[in-house]
Amino acid sequence: MTRIIADISISLDGFVTGPDPSPDQGLGIGGEALHTWAFSDDPDDRRLLREATARSGAVVLGRRLFDLVDGPNGWDDTTGYGAGEAAKPAFVVVTSSPPESVRLTDFDWTFVTTGLADAVAAARERAEAASAAGGKDLDVVIMGGGATVGTALDTGLVDVLSLHLAPVVLGSGTPLFTGTAQRTLAQRSVTSTSTATHLLYDVL
Repeated sequence: MTRIIADISISLDGFVTGPDPSPDQGLGIGGEALHTWAFSDDPDDRRLLREATARSGAVVLGRRLFDLVDGPNGWDDTTGYGAGEAAKPAFVVVTSSPPESVRLTDFDWTFVTTGLADAVAAARERAEAASAAGGKDLDVVIMGGGATVGTALDTGLVDVLSLHLAPVVLGSGTPLFTGTAQRTLAQRSVTSTSTATHLLYDVL
């Protein structure tokens, strides 16, 4: 079964970036602390990252996040999605218009201009095709940014919410939950490491 998983790192006060995010500092001031766990040597951090990326059949992201990861200070061979952990999944970008060019040409990009629901549907098709080819269940991961994850939750597109709660208070930045519709969650697991508390919920 292909699940739609919203997966994002968040501060104790509910922000997914620090203050003043910009093209040169995509996570804002102090926001790098949100992702310390992803570069940690803690065995549980490594296991969770490995398991999540291994199950990623397709990844959905918003245009602002795409511009950051494809920009000059964005991903490379060592910092891309699940770098060193698994084969690259397909990436689906929800945008009003496709970019004129792409720097990361070794990634499989699809640009959807008809909204988030259609982007998730396209990602599901890619994940199901990869599942059939590989003989194992794969997920669709909505990785961000915060507005994309928040909208997916609000519109009922998400089956599972995966939060990586970083031990940092940022004070301001990009909030994950802004006027979010009420949702009932069922806690599936909690894993505490030296760098984060990893929370997994079913969205009911």
